[in-house]
Amino acid sequence: MSERVGVVVVSHSAAVAESVAAMAVALAGGGFERIASAGGTADGSFGTDADRITAAAHAVDAGAGVAILADLGSAVLTVQALLTEEDELPPDTRLLDAPLVEGTVAAVVTAAAGGDLEAVESAAREAYDYRKG
Repeated sequence: MSERVGVVVVSHSAAVAESVAAMAVALAGGGFERIASAGGTADGSFGTDADRITAAAHAVDAGAGVAILADLGSAVLTVQALLTEEDELPPDTRLLDAPLVEGTVAAVVTAAAGGDLEAVESAAREAYDYRKG
């Protein structure tokens, strides 16, 4: 795996996180390996799990930063709490303010093309402006 920004998809649902990650990789042309999903809890229930998020972030970290996209309230709060604790997440980890699906696709496409963390964050944030009608 090359040194690219890593991307973590956090959802209350393991299936949603895995599907969003898979779709983003496919739409980026495949082959992007610096992505992980952290959905649901260890027992397979809906919810968020700080240990899963931490493990996913460390798994995709190559030193270029880690972008985390989250779905709902407690997922966002869990990531925010992890960001305040020293050494929980890799250096240069950011929670991106972006819609989960469109933002993840934009983040992965940009990261796969070699964009730095600033570019990945900007692309994901711009997904708020995608017009659907």
